[in-house]
Amino acid sequence: MQIKKTSISRLNSVDFNNIKFGSIFSDHMFVCHYENNKWGTPEIVPYGPIPMSPGTQVLHYGQSIFEGMKVFRSINDEVLFFRKEQNFARLNKSAERLSIPIIDEDTFMSGLNHLLNLDRKWCVGGDGYSLYVRPFIFASSECIKASSADKFTFIIITSPTTTYYNDDINVIIEDNYTRAAKGGVGYAKAAGNYAASFFPTKKANANGFTQVIWTDAKEHKYIEESGTMNIFFRINDTLVTPSLTDSILKGVTRDSIIQIAKDMGIEVQERKILVSEIIEAYEEGRLIEAFGTGTAVTVAPINSITFKSKKMNFSENNQDIFSLKLKKKLQDIQTGKVNDKYNWTSIVPEL
Repeated sequence: MQIKKTSISRLNSVDFNNIKFGSIFSDHMFVCHYENNKWGTPEIVPYGPIPMSPGTQVLHYGQSIFEGMKVFRSINDEVLFFRKEQNFARLNKSAERLSIPIIDEDTFMSGLNHLLNLDRKWCVGGDGYSLYVRPFIFASSECIKASSADKFTFIIITSPTTTYYNDDINVIIEDNYTRAAKGGVGYAKAAGNYAASFFPTKKANANGFTQVIWTDAKEHKYIEESGTMNIFFRINDTLVTPSLTDSILKGVTRDSIIQIAKDMGIEVQERKILVSEIIEAYEEGRLIEAFGTGTAVTVAPINSITFKSKKMNFSENNQDIFSLKLKKKLQDIQTGKVNDKYNWTSIVPEL
């Protein structure tokens, strides 16, 4: 691997008390190019612009995928990966669906290790702080034929971050627009999935909502995801979350929360969830709370859900909130405060 270090670090210019999510980037980036049916020699270079012609295929056909990962500064001052193997596997699953060549494990893991070792000081300690890691691959051939590219670029960048949502989370159930359909790319981290969601989300924002809850494309009867999060409902003392399909992203945080909840003795059901079921449970006083999970948000309690003219509010004073207990247990594992019996975390090596 070729490594070119920056001559001047930007670290001291960052106010870590005032970070806007995804807007500050660390000193270096990992880059690897694919052409002639193989990935080339990877390199780490100073973070900066990448050359791109107007005919670059990704600009015309959106052949691009990405992942979202986090590393944490532990109480022992170590830098800890969280479940990097799952993100690696999901990146390649997305690659396969988008006709992108897969990345071999050594290239991915070695790139991560060297990049994060170099920029480890960008991962600061403290409640809510982490270093967000964004691997992505895009079609980089210079061609505007509507076909899969034959050249690709794989890059990893990192961004120091704190809380994703700073205000109350109020969501509306979307029954017109669709995030993903059966047979599509909803289960993949395809860039276009997110671009297509921006317009209905912006309309929801204009009406005072933080995000939308997506429903199935065929009938808009079943709940799928909420914005960039998987979603959970607590009905009485049972956690219910939509079962995975090819239109729902398999969240790493979702999987982690399900495992932690089960080990806490909480019943978890993964199944189809009707919108009408949620409304009925709320009206009968059985719907206690709702929350979203994701790499960026971790665990985010939802303050209200609106469907058409009906608004369902959730109490902030309930001392028995599952979401906050689950979030604490997850974050304690991520930051090394408790023993990681799941072997989810691993130390960024000093190279």
